[in-house]
Amino acid sequence: MKYDRPGTPDEVRADLTVGVQWKGAWTFDAGKAGAPTVRIDGHSKEGPSPPETLLISLGTCTAIDVVEMLTKRKTPPASMDVSVTAERKGETPRRVTRAHLAYKITGAGIDHTQTMRAIELAVTRYCTVRDTMDPEMAITWSLELG
Repeated sequence: MKYDRPGTPDEVRADLTVGVQWKGAWTFDAGKAGAPTVRIDGHSKEGPSPPETLLISLGTCTAIDVVEMLTKRKTPPASMDVSVTAERKGETPRRVTRAHLAYKITGAGIDHTQTMRAIELAVTRYCTVRDTMDPEMAITWSLELG
């Protein structure tokens, strides 16, 4: 059930606040006041589109958690790349219905089983972005160690 309706800003506790400034056509600069901005482009020419930005946020959020867990295990990664592939509905709204996170990680002493567990925990328990998304949306992951 959606609870979307008109309202006022004072109805929301301001834990996070960002701004979006239209730059023309389908381009916007977005970010936190006083911090660097991100160019978001509905045509994906000058920056990622809003759905691509969502996937970037998902990949980054889970990667932060994985880095943190591996570092706590005294096996910090030397490098990490996350490729996010998503499937969308054909009709409007073209929401993301499935996503796959493919991690490529290098580093001394990194164990496949422990790293897969770290990824699982990042996706299923710790990532704020994932937890904010539709829980019915299927997310899978894979790991390649280098």
